[in-house]
Amino acid sequence: VLLEFGAFSGLIGGTIGFFIEHFPGIEFFAVSIFIVTYHILSDFTSLKVRTKASQSVNNLLKLQPSTAKVLRNNKEEEIPVEELNISDLIRIRPGENIPVDGKVAEGSSSVDESIVTGESMPVEKQTGDEVIGGSMNKSGTMIVKVTHLGEEGFLQKVAHSIEEARALKPGIILLVDKILKYYVPGVLLFSGLSILIWTAGDFLLTGHIDIVRGIFAALAVFVMGYPCALGMATPLAMIYGGGKAAEKGIIIRSSIAFQALKDAKIIAFDKTGTITKGKPEVTDIIPADGVDKNHIIIAAASVEYLSEHPLAEAIVNYADKNNLSLSRAENFESYPGKGIKAFIGHNEILIGSLNFLETKSITISDNIRQISEKIEENSKTVTGVSENTKLIGIFAIADTIKEDAKDAIKELKNAGLEPIMITGDNKQTALSIAAQIGIEKVEAEVLPDKKLHKIRQLQNPDYKVIMVGDGINDAPALMQADVGIAIGTGTDIAIESADIIIMGDSLMSIPAVYHIGKNSYKKTVQNLTLAFIFNGVGVPLAVTGLVNPIWAMVAMVTSVSIVLINSFGISIFKSEKKHETLYHSPERKKIQIDHLCFHRL
Repeated sequence: VLLEFGAFSGLIGGTIGFFIEHFPGIEFFAVSIFIVTYHILSDFTSLKVRTKASQSVNNLLKLQPSTAKVLRNNKEEEIPVEELNISDLIRIRPGENIPVDGKVAEGSSSVDESIVTGESMPVEKQTGDEVIGGSMNKSGTMIVKVTHLGEEGFLQKVAHSIEEARALKPGIILLVDKILKYYVPGVLLFSGLSILIWTAGDFLLTGHIDIVRGIFAALAVFVMGYPCALGMATPLAMIYGGGKAAEKGIIIRSSIAFQALKDAKIIAFDKTGTITKGKPEVTDIIPADGVDKNHIIIAAASVEYLSEHPLAEAIVNYADKNNLSLSRAENFESYPGKGIKAFIGHNEILIGSLNFLETKSITISDNIRQISEKIEENSKTVTGVSENTKLIGIFAIADTIKEDAKDAIKELKNAGLEPIMITGDNKQTALSIAAQIGIEKVEAEVLPDKKLHKIRQLQNPDYKVIMVGDGINDAPALMQADVGIAIGTGTDIAIESADIIIMGDSLMSIPAVYHIGKNSYKKTVQNLTLAFIFNGVGVPLAVTGLVNPIWAMVAMVTSVSIVLINSFGISIFKSEKKHETLYHSPERKKIQIDHLCFHRL
């Protein structure tokens, strides 16, 4: 509205200048042209940003090949991805992009997931590991079982989340929208007042009517009141913040999260899969006297290969990582909740808890028993292995803590957040893990439906609560929290329930997104303050007639420039170098998903 009034007023004034001598028609024309040109440039900039965003989403999806090499009837056949079915087996060779989401059925390789997670180092993939469509196979050949197709694919869901995020507005933007509803009528009122002052007011005081000055004052009010800086002030810092987050493999699905992060005081963590890797691993092997360590591994892994227990997978994976060839095990028997038995040649192999082995007449020495108790004090599971009624060694297996968990908690504490662990695991295990990473407050043995109530109890009108999780049991708590952060390696329902998605599994991304959100909001408030100061001072000043419309245009451009410099001139994330995880690959630079979120100019 103000654009139309300003442009048409300048046009009318310029036209009058053709017919009335000494009337400043050229200045009126200049203002009209300046206003329209500047508005067109602003719209062009906005269009470029939105177009770039759409292209970035498309480029992200183009990472997935259009064809796949499927294995059917013992033959390899290249077909369009659209013709794939769930559970199809596809072969991916070194240097090829993985066409769809799946799980490694055979082989192993290092996979470059940088474009998805922001992690610079390739990730080692083995049998049973999940792979993301669009990532690149770097070394070995893999047979992958298809698990998701079409819109259910990880990248498709990310692209959809990004599109949804653009439609969401945080409270501060809604507030600005409400202000603008009254702002335009207010500027029109001031414009009319300026004409009234320099016509009727001037006549009452001096007996003369200065119509030219009155029109100039009204035009200057239109220019000063044009809410370009005010309209750009709010989204620009959030656009930049969303970009910095995306560079680090973080998708901010809700722009409301920016404001909530700024007010956060408590951050609650799930344990399994969030603080820990969520996958049991062998941490220690203690051989009996005179027994070779590799002999224990081969014997145990050969038998465990026939089991589907999670601890069995940990032992088999350990053997695979150490490039040990397994033996053929036969006559497999399972004792649910206790252990397993099988034969390798004529040798009977028993695997299970030490108590189970004792029931099978296996002697456990006092030394092994003491070592076992110390291991269990560190929240690890002890699995014994016997061969022909003799104990040959024990395995210590645990869901290991992520390497960066301690550093992430320390960073969050330094930022003023109080970390809390909320887990369904037993208290001893929870306290042990919490102590190792620096979390003092622990809520253990919390059932899935009670996590939501725990978050609700923590919430307070004076501050916000962040919840970080990855599993189905975390979804209600993620939705209840003021900010829900899902680890991208977790379940679909957890990701769908979250405001922020960490595309990899690095916990250092959490302090990164906290700083980004907090500083983005700070920049937004600064921009709004600057814009309101300009409009609040400029409009009343223009009413006085002391500001020529040309200089009003210069002032408007200056205010917009200040907002731009404030948004982009200073790094939003002060500790950026410390947490930098962006992989500077050519593909990464080309995709530029840093501007996928919150494009609103």
